Amino acid sequence: MSPLLYLGALLVFFLLWIRVKGLDYVIVHQRWIFVCLFLLPLSVIFDVYYYARAWLIFKMCSAPKLHDQRVRDIQRQVREWRKNGGGTYMCTGRPGWLTVSLRVGKYKKTHKNIMINMMDILEVDTKRQVVRVEPLANMGQVTALLNSIGWTLPVLPELDDLTVGGLVMGTGIESSSHVYGLFQHICVAYELVLADGSLVRCTEEENSDLFHAVPWSCGTLGFMVAAEIKIVPARSWVKLRYEPVRGLENICRRFAEASADKRNTFVEGIQYSLDSAVVMTGTMTDHAEPDKINRIGLHFKPWFFKHVESYLRGGHSGVEFVPLRQYYHRHTRSIFWELQDIIPFGNNPVFRWLFGWMVPPKISLLKLTQGETIRRLYEQHHVVQDMLVPMKHLQAAITHFHQEINVYPLWLCPFLLPPGRGMVHPKAQQEEELYVDIGAYGEPKVKHFEAKASTRQLEKFVREVHGFQMLYADVYMDREEFWEMFDGQLYHKLRAELGCKEAFPEVYDKICKSARH
Repeated sequence: MSPLLYLGALLVFFLLWIRVKGLDYVIVHQRWIFVCLFLLPLSVIFDVYYYARAWLIFKMCSAPKLHDQRVRDIQRQVREWRKNGGGTYMCTGRPGWLTVSLRVGKYKKTHKNIMINMMDILEVDTKRQVVRVEPLANMGQVTALLNSIGWTLPVLPELDDLTVGGLVMGTGIESSSHVYGLFQHICVAYELVLADGSLVRCTEEENSDLFHAVPWSCGTLGFMVAAEIKIVPARSWVKLRYEPVRGLENICRRFAEASADKRNTFVEGIQYSLDSAVVMTGTMTDHAEPDKINRIGLHFKPWFFKHVESYLRGGHSGVEFVPLRQYYHRHTRSIFWELQDIIPFGNNPVFRWLFGWMVPPKISLLKLTQGETIRRLYEQHHVVQDMLVPMKHLQAAITHFHQEINVYPLWLCPFLLPPGRGMVHPKAQQEEELYVDIGAYGEPKVKHFEAKASTRQLEKFVREVHGFQMLYADVYMDREEFWEMFDGQLYHKLRAELGCKEAFPEVYDKICKSARH
């Protein structure tokens, strides 16, 4: 039998099996089949289209002209909404399944959708050391362009599909945040269309209150149409040091020491159990030792978190030189460690060699095809949370995570939180403080896990230590608890001044669980 006939017979058999079992059964119980056969090829097509489009637009220098047209179109839509009497809140028209967040907000069905098709890099100004971008430009685009001309962002959040708008209106963090702060702290200007259709620019000096209130507001103060972000010179390599650490107290002490050392350009930790972790520190360099080069981004390489774990199993430290852009997106191929639950054999060498170039599947496509059954299963048996706590409470925080959810690995990422007037700042408003993001992504191993009750226990602890919860995740706090965690003074003042109360929902109503059901 020829190979084509053999493949055809297999395809017919597969389609008959789906017909007998039903598509819902296959998607729920054998999801890897659907992901490998359909979502991975579609994801490749998506990537090729958007990267080619962004490259062509930037090279042809048409983005600035198109940008002004798009801004005027957004203003027109907002003014038409006002002319028609409002009546409903406004939101962006981008489908909920296209966002990186695992939740799908149902408010899109009831609010006035304002179409915002803005995904371009507008300008790189090397004299001022800023890049001006539209809100839907993503980190994959930004690194591809900036690294090619010798520049980079001081804070470049991990996943390719994270957008500038989401990182500003929500938040963003990376292993350089212990030096530069969160993504919002490297932004120098925002441009927004407000509820009355006017276009405003805000900086530390101009419209300063709005500049401080925009981060974490989740699009409830206006529609972002551009942002200016600091850039710094890039180097070719990251000299990355791996240090396995045993014992919770030792882990927290060593991680805090590494995070406080500003000579480290990058610091992160991956905790594999309550008492075992690997602390990684890195510096940028133009020179690499040839025998220590590891191109971790190549499709056939082991997933990064599995590679890191090899140092823990071996019980030895190590040094590698990693290409800068591959370092930035080191967790992208395995979506940190989430992909192991979707494609259990995804890190197998054979799969990596044959199909590794296609991973990861787009998170947006995973959401679009998951269906209500999988969504309920994920909600009740899966955790995706990032909690930001002061470094001095790291040991207590990890202990709480272990008791309430027992999810490993945990991602540990330090960041400097400067004083400020917005929703997120240290308890002592005049002093900067070192914080740590604890990221939990996976299936809880505790017997008593219940999504709402367990998450509320974590939220309670985080509030008590003056920490914060990333708002892309499921939030179970009531309104009073939410505004106990976040400082809403400036936010509420501006919502009243700018006419936002009739135009946009309050941030709590937009992201809390009750608002999505």
